[in-house]
Amino acid sequence: MRMEADIMERYDNDSTSFELFPEGIAVFGYNEEGLLETEITSDNARHVKNKKTDEEEWQAFGNVVVKNIIEQNTMETDTLYWDRKNERIYTHCYVRMYSPEGFMQGYGMESDQRARDSKLLNPFDSYGIVVQDSTEVRVDSVNFIGPFIKK
Repeated sequence: MRMEADIMERYDNDSTSFELFPEGIAVFGYNEEGLLETEITSDNARHVKNKKTDEEEWQAFGNVVVKNIIEQNTMETDTLYWDRKNERIYTHCYVRMYSPEGFMQGYGMESDQRARDSKLLNPFDSYGIVVQDSTEVRVDSVNFIGPFIKK
């Protein structure tokens, strides 16, 4: 994992340390082969660490977008939490999920930290694409090495 932020503000006291990212963050997750797999962006973020219990909480909020580049899935929500210890991301807010197979929406989502197995907790009004062109070629333009196919 790699994180980028324009501004980080750090606050520290006896029991807790805070890191605020008022201009947002971009987090990049790589798979076992070193390819970029996941990209998470948000308008704001916060990292809180309890010094006594060593517990920490990561929060991203405001136009949170999670993209799994390899699977071509995109998830949009307002707030996202990252459980670093268990390598999970989750939210209880409204979620929209897009994939080549369709569109889903609902409240609440759980997934691994690379957004490989995202699951909506309370879905509603979702739809899927039934007919697909089996000759369609999808190219992962981020990790692809070589010439692009000309149409």
